[in-house]
Amino acid sequence: MKYDVIVIGSGPGGYVAAIRASQLGKKVAVVEKAELGGICLNWGCIPTKALLKSAQVFNYVKQAADYGIRLDAQAKPDLKAIVQRSRTVADGMSKGVQYLFKKNKIDLINGFGKLLPGKKVEVISDDKSKKQYEAGHIILATGARSKELPSMSIDHKKILGYRDALVLSELPESMVVVGSGAIGSEFAFFFHSLGVTITLVEFMPTILPIEDEEVSKQLERSFKKSKMKVMTNSSVEHVDTSGKKCKVTIKTKKGEEIVEADLVLSAVGVVTNLEGLGLEEVGVQVDKGKVIVDDFYRTNIEGVYAIGDIVHGPALAHTASHEAITCVEAFSGLNPQALDYGNIPSCTYTTPEVASVGMTEKQAREAGYEIKVGKFPFSASGKASASGSKDGFVKVIFDAKYGEWLGCHMIGENVTEMIAEAVAARKLETTGYEIIKTVHPHPTMSEAIMEAAADAYGEVIHL
Repeated sequence: MKYDVIVIGSGPGGYVAAIRASQLGKKVAVVEKAELGGICLNWGCIPTKALLKSAQVFNYVKQAADYGIRLDAQAKPDLKAIVQRSRTVADGMSKGVQYLFKKNKIDLINGFGKLLPGKKVEVISDDKSKKQYEAGHIILATGARSKELPSMSIDHKKILGYRDALVLSELPESMVVVGSGAIGSEFAFFFHSLGVTITLVEFMPTILPIEDEEVSKQLERSFKKSKMKVMTNSSVEHVDTSGKKCKVTIKTKKGEEIVEADLVLSAVGVVTNLEGLGLEEVGVQVDKGKVIVDDFYRTNIEGVYAIGDIVHGPALAHTASHEAITCVEAFSGLNPQALDYGNIPSCTYTTPEVASVGMTEKQAREAGYEIKVGKFPFSASGKASASGSKDGFVKVIFDAKYGEWLGCHMIGENVTEMIAEAVAARKLETTGYEIIKTVHPHPTMSEAIMEAAADAYGEVIHL
């Protein structure tokens, strides 16, 4: 069977590419070996946010007295019910993609897709049968999976990957979380909120190492304030799983330390899913585990494209979706703009939340900018005080010469819902002074953005 477009993978890159191609009049098929929606909808972004919401509600209940509400019975988390809710949410999102495929007349081909020469795709079904398809354009969107350290191989029993952590049947008493990026920090917060003793281990000097240093240190303070053990500048050297508990040997600046825990969660990043795709046979160029593409996601082989986690750039769902649209519109002749990777927001859904876009203060200085830096703490925000969530701040960085908004970094309640203002403003080349003069509603958390900008220019009112 011949199609205009075949997409291999149905995550936020793949299914978005398919839908946009169908909107542009293409005959489209998607090859998927597992659930529609990929890791994000089924085992990543969506189910983790459902878990985190349960943890947030549980924290609200525990703190009800702070809001003048008395609870007669002591609240207890029901992990099975929490996990079931998470799986129900994920299943609903996957069914939503099924509906969109039907609406847009996209064919779903179940199986493992492999490239063949001559713009062909071979699909291997679960029963090992094979069938070939042709397409004028083939988009690779196969995503990534948990990365493993040599010192701790995931056995899915005592050493877990993120998928295992999503469906635990009972809470352990203790857990070591290795890696404090978004995945590690979110899981550490989730399990700690439910009463698990957590040790969070990070190789770099700060947790959330890609974030602005002040933000990372603030989150670390929040974690430690809640009695979570955080070990930075530390690495896991060995995990002994032979006993009832895991014995985790951790190398620190002060020497080795052994931490005992029921479970170990590996959250040290992801590795791309390129095995078996036929890239070498077809001649698609790869560099350090990433497919080489141009600004419009064309590989070196005509008619073959790659998007999402398997290409260089931030491995984020929203990045993959925008790459998908750019890719499809480019080969459809719409002349889209190349994606600006300097203006992609990053979000971490702990409590407090973290969100950022653009350069950190350190990066701006290293790039040679003369900068203006403004900061507004939520402790001075009326809305934050009313909501009982005063931890955190908004930090903004502007070019002193032209007022260009170089970076925005936030930590606090609901800041993941606020960062889009900075992304849109930077896209529109808005200056710091224009942000100061933009009327923000009161009382809101978003006022902190305006106040932080005013602080950068020495005009802040509420500090």
